Amino acid sequence: MALCLLTAMNFVNYLDRYILPAVQEQIKREFHLSDNQIGSLTLWFFVAYVLASPLTGWLGDRFPRKPMIVLASLMIAAMNFLTARGHSYQELNLRHAALGIGEASFGIFAPALLADYFADDQRNLVLTMFNVAIPVGAALGYLFGGVVAARQGWRMAFTVSAVPGVMIALLILFLMREPEPLQRTGGRVKSNPRADMASVSSLLTNKAYLSSILGYAAVTFSLGGISWWMPSFLNRVEGRSLAAAGTMMGGITVVCGVGGTVVGGMLAQWWSRRTSRALYLVPALSAIMAVPPGIVCFFGPRSLTLAALSAAVFLVFLGTGPVNAATLNAVPAHLRATAMAGQLFALHVFGDAFSPKIIGMISDHSNLRLGLGLTLVTFVLAAIIFFTGARYAPPLTHSLEGAAG
Repeated sequence: MALCLLTAMNFVNYLDRYILPAVQEQIKREFHLSDNQIGSLTLWFFVAYVLASPLTGWLGDRFPRKPMIVLASLMIAAMNFLTARGHSYQELNLRHAALGIGEASFGIFAPALLADYFADDQRNLVLTMFNVAIPVGAALGYLFGGVVAARQGWRMAFTVSAVPGVMIALLILFLMREPEPLQRTGGRVKSNPRADMASVSSLLTNKAYLSSILGYAAVTFSLGGISWWMPSFLNRVEGRSLAAAGTMMGGITVVCGVGGTVVGGMLAQWWSRRTSRALYLVPALSAIMAVPPGIVCFFGPRSLTLAALSAAVFLVFLGTGPVNAATLNAVPAHLRATAMAGQLFALHVFGDAFSPKIIGMISDHSNLRLGLGLTLVTFVLAAIIFFTGARYAPPLTHSLEGAAG
């Protein structure tokens, strides 16, 4: 029940996030914005996201996560509803930043809660299922946002997207229970400031953990920039309509993203029976193999753009499940929420908080092809980090005790 409900909310989480890239050309025209300013919307979203992460990680390891997940889900829905009522660029920035706080909270609490239910060797498949919601949600965000914006305007897209978040939050509230580890401890852990600092310090010297989050951050830099600007690329450079660009991006993301996520999870599960390094090697291969089709997509002939984009998306998503499992397996049970907070901090400080803005700045001074070409460099960097991190992969446990810490 928890896996189903949290996966559904993760789907809504990413649907909401990717409505903005699908409708940003309309917003740009209405508010007379530059590409740099459009990129700043996601920058401030991730500034708030990152600043909220340390507090939410601390809360997630000390208090019951279910009520906090419900509150985060309701906040995500509320901010989308209010974004639709923004009438200035400053209002859009403020409300999109507030959305980041809700998404950061859910993104930390949900995987940590799921890890309480399952042993180390099961988490790859569980988190693969949970993360299938990323490409599906992102795809529907592109598709839904582009189609609704073309017919009813960008405000209606944000208004309607608020509804499913409220519904799923209520289902979580009434149908989902806390996992047993929290029930046995009364739902909280006593805080000891000196012990807390020692725990954080242990993460900063944990090479398996650092390799996982830094490699993932490099992938996120690339993926964040591509997902943000690709609809605009298809619209401007390829000459496709806004609705067509959203539909194409959505279709490619859902088919190839889900396919890559599932295949990558299955590959890592099979490979993990032979070596615990598989949770690092699959993301490494995923990143490096995405570079050749990326080159063709951004710089090749128009006739190959969609095929190359499809191949790149499939390959990028191969590592989604394994890398999240690697992060959680690298840390003890009492640090899972803190570890996820550290991962989200790294993903966005070193990843997609700045990539849309940097690509927008390059686009303003040259062209969008060159801006998107920057993402190929960070794919290579990610592969190097993951290959190096494989040397520090901890052995996998197969006992039920691993699920309870």
